[in-house]
Amino acid sequence: MGSTSLTRRSLMQAAMGGIGASFLPGTARAQNWTPERPVRLIVPFAAGGATDIAARILAESIQEPLKQTMVVENRGGAAGNVGGQAVARAEPDGLTLLFGTVGLLTTNPFLYKNMGFDPAKDLKPISMVYTSDLVLVVHPSVPAKTVSEFVAYVKSRGGKMSYGSSGVGASTHTAMELFKLMAGLEIAHVPYRGSGAAYSDLLGGAIEVMMIQVPTVISSVQNGQLRALAVTGHNRNASLPNVPTLAEAGFKGAEAMAWGGLLAPAATPNHIIQSLNAAVVSTLQKPAVKERINGTGLETISSTPEHMAAEIARETKVWAEVIRKAGISGQ
Repeated sequence: MGSTSLTRRSLMQAAMGGIGASFLPGTARAQNWTPERPVRLIVPFAAGGATDIAARILAESIQEPLKQTMVVENRGGAAGNVGGQAVARAEPDGLTLLFGTVGLLTTNPFLYKNMGFDPAKDLKPISMVYTSDLVLVVHPSVPAKTVSEFVAYVKSRGGKMSYGSSGVGASTHTAMELFKLMAGLEIAHVPYRGSGAAYSDLLGGAIEVMMIQVPTVISSVQNGQLRALAVTGHNRNASLPNVPTLAEAGFKGAEAMAWGGLLAPAATPNHIIQSLNAAVVSTLQKPAVKERINGTGLETISSTPEHMAAEIARETKVWAEVIRKAGISGQ
């Protein structure tokens, strides 16, 4: 199952494409396009999660190259489908954008009979923005201090445990299901309308475990409110250097990464897409912006629209197989 993970190598290849974006033919002409009013950036989840954090940092920092402000609007519901549909149906004028995630773009099409839109047909990629390891965290009431102890504890409970996610099909859901498959675990899934709500219930003990983006929980791990057992990336996370990877814990192949990026309505003209791409790439290359985003536990990464489209297509095939094997059903 090692091929299921979104590797940093593949994303770095996309980033190399993004770094060269400002030198693509026609981009100089594209940069003449300037938004006529503030750009709405729709985050399709509740405030407080990793996607929301990255979106707000980008929106605050992009004003100079965009020559316009960007306003974040949280529009959660149906695992991101509500916000995604709003952008898919918006005017293709570059003034309404989506901060899409791996779950919304690559797994929801297999889980919802009617998403209200088709990500592959109704949205056009602009650029990747971040990648993020997830971390397996437990409430202090769970006695396990290692992954192996956790697996043994879950099995001893006979299915009487629950974990939360930011919604059916989100990376916080599918990554946990992949781990459950490999470990042979039975844990009930409780979907929420965003990572923030699930995180709040995890802190309160209403759910006992989560696989969640590092930035959302890092402070709670550091102050002892939650216990981190493993990260899902191929390497240890710089923000949690003492926490082993799942591979180190004996579950090689359970690696997974969350990621997010900007998209526009599919009919948006290419010169607007290229102009937005140039603005995103230049913003993410600024040391101060990289430091802010990376300081949250996320990793900045930009790409060309073409590289982002290729990653979405690849991940769609990968997670379709995980969904099939795990028997995940949507609505």
